[in-house]
Amino acid sequence: MTETTTTEYKHILIDEGNVPFIKEKSMKVVELITSIHAYGWSPEELHFQYTHLSMSQIYSALAYYWEHKEEIDADMQRRFEYAERLRLEAGESPLSKRLRADGLIK
Repeated sequence: MTETTTTEYKHILIDEGNVPFIKEKSMKVVELITSIHAYGWSPEELHFQYTHLSMSQIYSALAYYWEHKEEIDADMQRRFEYAERLRLEAGESPLSKRLRADGLIK
C-alpha cells in the first residue's frame, strides 16, 4: 500500500512522490488543472466531463492549486517538456511519412 499525507484540503492527499491527488480517486490535481489550461473548462464543465468527481472535490483541488500554483505550474511545464522531448526523439511516424509521400498531408 502506498503512503499518503493528508493536507488541510478536505479531498486532497499527497502521495509518496509528493504529488497531490484527489482522495478516493485516481486523478492528480495537475491532471485536473491541465484540463482547465487546455480547454478553458469551468468547474461546472469539469464536473460534466469528470462525472466521477463531485463539485466539492473539484473546488478542493482548485483551492489546492491556487495555494500551490508555482509548483504545480512547474510540474506541468516539466511534463510538457518531457512529452515534447519524447515526440522529437521518436521522429516522424511511418504513417505520417506515407501520407506525406502520397501528398495527403503537408
